[in-house]
Amino acid sequence: MDKQIIPIFYACDDTFVKYTIVSLHSIIANASKEYQYHVYVLHTGITEGMMQRLYALANDNFTVSFEDVTSYMQSISDKLPIRDYYSKTTYYRLFIAEMFPEYTKAIYIDSDTVVQGDISKLYHTDIGDSYLGACHEQAMVQVDEYGTYVEKVIGISRHNFFNAGVLLINCEQFRLRAVLDKFIEYLHIYNFVVTQDEDYLNLICKDHVYWLDQRWNTEIFGEIPYPIEEACVLHYIMTSKPWHYADCRHGDIFWKYAKETSVYEEILAIQEAYTDAERERDRISCDKLLALAVSETNREDNFLNRINKEKRAPDRVAIVKKIEEFEKNGRFDEDVEDDPPGKVLMPDDIEYIRKSAAEKVKTATAYKMARAFVDDLLKDKKLIIKEIKGLEHFKALESGAVITCNHFNAFDSFAIQLAYEASEQKNRTFYRVIREGNYTSFPGFYGFLMRHCNTLPLSSHPKTLRKFTEAVDTLLRAGHFVLVYPEQSMWWNYRKPKPLKSGAYMFAAKNNVPVLPCFITMQDSDIIGEDGFAIQEYTIHVGAPIYPKEENTYRQNIEYMMAENEQIWKHIYETTYQIPLSYTTSS
Repeated sequence: MDKQIIPIFYACDDTFVKYTIVSLHSIIANASKEYQYHVYVLHTGITEGMMQRLYALANDNFTVSFEDVTSYMQSISDKLPIRDYYSKTTYYRLFIAEMFPEYTKAIYIDSDTVVQGDISKLYHTDIGDSYLGACHEQAMVQVDEYGTYVEKVIGISRHNFFNAGVLLINCEQFRLRAVLDKFIEYLHIYNFVVTQDEDYLNLICKDHVYWLDQRWNTEIFGEIPYPIEEACVLHYIMTSKPWHYADCRHGDIFWKYAKETSVYEEILAIQEAYTDAERERDRISCDKLLALAVSETNREDNFLNRINKEKRAPDRVAIVKKIEEFEKNGRFDEDVEDDPPGKVLMPDDIEYIRKSAAEKVKTATAYKMARAFVDDLLKDKKLIIKEIKGLEHFKALESGAVITCNHFNAFDSFAIQLAYEASEQKNRTFYRVIREGNYTSFPGFYGFLMRHCNTLPLSSHPKTLRKFTEAVDTLLRAGHFVLVYPEQSMWWNYRKPKPLKSGAYMFAAKNNVPVLPCFITMQDSDIIGEDGFAIQEYTIHVGAPIYPKEENTYRQNIEYMMAENEQIWKHIYETTYQIPLSYTTSS
């Protein structure tokens, strides 16, 4: 039986190929022999002598090929705004999916690496429909100036920026999503000068990255939070080169493999000949790169500012800035968008439960209209539900429950409605709590839905509020579901959980029913909405129900369930986005 082929790609020039030899030798030394490995070296001019020394590493499991990308670059030259880009080998990784259509996925690895792990395990990581698998870039996490740069210029969290030196590329998605064409398109728009192709790749793949265990790209930079023996790949980034510095951290691991290659003496001679002047040049180079990041951040016409100005609706940009301001000032329970002025809901204006025959007809009609409206949203991809996780928690409920959810979009209750429908809880009805003004003052189609789709409007009038409370109690005790937004405020496309208010948990504790904590996470789709922002793909996470404890007092159960809800949301947020939950609040 033929062994499975694992494609591995390097990109280098004649000067750097000697380090490729060391890296590849380390891969061969630690790779499983159950597979065949085809190693490709992308280049535009490596001498025959250096090729032969790399060919010499081939064995029964490893085949080595050199691929000159010159002709491919010429074939797309009419698309390129600046041809100098393609004299840089670091950009060649962008060509892999298009140049090698026979592969569904492939490994790309920089030459300044040593591989201690079994590379086949990296290849067999299931990254789903993500564009690529990668590890977090530690420079952005550990150096504030770099982190600020990627957030203010590229629009990506410092915690969600990947290092492009070790990639598991989903070639099918690269081709399907036209990643190379998008890269070329962005070249026409903006010249990223800090991490260059890494900036472009992060921009294109935003929200479509599978986060690999950091051990697959252990950058020799800053803090390493695990023993170096656990590192599957060591990556000697920036000026941390053992062939330049005898005191390079963990350089001994590099030299262990280098000594077993034909280029050892040459590399050792390079280190011995490296001068103080060259070391000073490295220091200055690092300082200049940091200064460049700061300069790009402060440019009025940097990429993100330009996109905001040219393509994004001014009102949406203003909302994003207002959210940043509110978060910094701790104003979490205030809306960032102004609702229309609302009338007070009087006690005689509503019957929450005991509806007349006419009202029941309106409710049935409203649900038909809402169903058609949601179907159109889904069809037109204005509402995209990617996945519902934890639906078994919804299905297992045997009583009424308070459903909690984060609030970031006027349509997010429809997402929870779809989860409710998928749970097949046919004997229990789904209700949602809404604002007073949304019930009394919303005009037209949306107003009709607000008033008749099993909504429970709050009220500023004491007697109406009492009716509201009695209705919620009655529904929960009868086994129905009530959706409450415990954050109180709606912040458009805000991904973090906001601090919770106690109302939802008071209802649950009072009526001895569980809280079902739902949290919706988002990722950019490839579709740009009318406001110039990417339409979001939603994943609905249904957490395990939180039941009140018999031994607790009413007040203790409120505090207990609220704290549990906070922890569940925090866990979903940090696990999904691979970001520690933190706020810019200055207090």
